[in-house]
Amino acid sequence: MEKPVKTARLFLCLAAFAVTVPEAPADAEELVRFESVPVKLSPFRIRKARELGEILPQPQGTPLLGYLSRPSGDGPFPAVVVMHGCDGLRASVRELWPKRLVSWGYVVLVVDSFTSRNLADTCPSRVPDRVFDAYGALDFLAQSGFVDIGRVALMGFAAGGTATLDATKIEGYEQLVERKFKAAIAYYPACDADRGDATVPSLILTGERDNWSRPERCQKRLARLGDDSPPIELDIYKGTYHGFDAPEFAVGKRVLGHIEKYNPDAAGKSIRSVYAFLRRYLGR
Repeated sequence: MEKPVKTARLFLCLAAFAVTVPEAPADAEELVRFESVPVKLSPFRIRKARELGEILPQPQGTPLLGYLSRPSGDGPFPAVVVMHGCDGLRASVRELWPKRLVSWGYVVLVVDSFTSRNLADTCPSRVPDRVFDAYGALDFLAQSGFVDIGRVALMGFAAGGTATLDATKIEGYEQLVERKFKAAIAYYPACDADRGDATVPSLILTGERDNWSRPERCQKRLARLGDDSPPIELDIYKGTYHGFDAPEFAVGKRVLGHIEKYNPDAAGKSIRSVYAFLRRYLGR
């Protein structure tokens, strides 16, 4: 039996370098509307309702906004669903990453989990429905006609990265939905140290000095991988903090006691890792 890949890489960030990858022409971005996947009732809850003669309300999804970008042409294209962090749609997630991914040949749907919920940020707390937001985005892409729905990755940042790992963990929400993601990418997520296996190949990118989403927890997760798990790659960037890929943190700042600071060297290396990972598991 082939063993799962347990890859942990520590990157030294010493010299800046340009990230050069092929570019594809793009169409204009489009504001789209869709719904999160409704939370399914458990078989136990349905059975108990029948026994008691209860009529259960039909589960409803949450209305959401999204920003859809795509390469020029008819497709079908592989795609990436992008989940923002607890601070909402910052510029690097809202603009830089979609442009980058589209230039590589991917359709991109950035999910706005906050506007329809009247939220500004959730950094002191957590929005539990975001996993269902991700699968709602996947269902939306399935109706587009220009996405190869069998080649869609989920990508998240910080709290969005945590939601990405939650959406693709073994025995998690993934088993409740019809459509599945092909791969997962999580930037500086809060890893569940007690859970190892994932349902899809995964790439985790984090900073050595991140005290918000501690890399040690991700290392512990990798140590718990079972023999049948899809591969999980963990890239740890030496001397870097939370938000290391985001140019808007060029001047570091402290949020709730945690440092967020851009590191252009780590950002460049991580972008290359993401490019290679997507090529490996989604192709073009």
